[in-house]
Amino acid sequence: MARITSKRKAVFDVENYLNTAGIARRVVTYLKGQTIFLQGGLSDSVLYIQKGGVKLTIVAPNGKEAVIALLYAGDFLGEGCIAGQSFRSATATALEATTVLMVEKQEMIRVIHEERAFSDRFVSYMLKRNVRVEEDLTDQLFNSSEKRLARILLLIARYGKAEQPEKSVAKISQETLAEMIGTTRSRVSVFMNKFRRLGYIEYNGELHIKSSLLRVIFHD
Repeated sequence: MARITSKRKAVFDVENYLNTAGIARRVVTYLKGQTIFLQGGLSDSVLYIQKGGVKLTIVAPNGKEAVIALLYAGDFLGEGCIAGQSFRSATATALEATTVLMVEKQEMIRVIHEERAFSDRFVSYMLKRNVRVEEDLTDQLFNSSEKRLARILLLIARYGKAEQPEKSVAKISQETLAEMIGTTRSRVSVFMNKFRRLGYIEYNGELHIKSSLLRVIFHD
């Protein structure tokens, strides 16, 4: 009597998938300031940041530019393509030397549908991203420019993450910070000098952000 054996599906390794090239996905490295994709360009892939940082900007019909997000290792971008977005809604630029995994649209749809572990990881990320958007809107409406700047700096430093927060980050231009919080570069300069004087941040080739910066947010 023939013996029937069943093949068990190998456990899907999400981290390995996101950190290696493979079928319909490739690893691409960008230099600081290099464009990753352009607003209005073809939306045909989802990107996962393996290393570095990315700035997302949009340009309005009147030519005014705004920074809408700063993304770092572990973040996804370009996910609009799997929701039917034909063209990129923003421009992505490398903030520093950055490595991304570029996953083609159909491959992204496949792995979401077929691999539960990956789907859970991606859905969890998107839900957290939506919460962040709501928090950003509340911050913009109700907090002062100084508190908004403190919050952005802490987010850049990944303060509050389960893992050890990244407190030393590549310098972000004051123009970029001003665009993100909706104020002028000169006011950002005043606040940054104040934070440094109080010992909340340090400049030493990199921007070092200390947890004591939370005092600015909690102070009435």
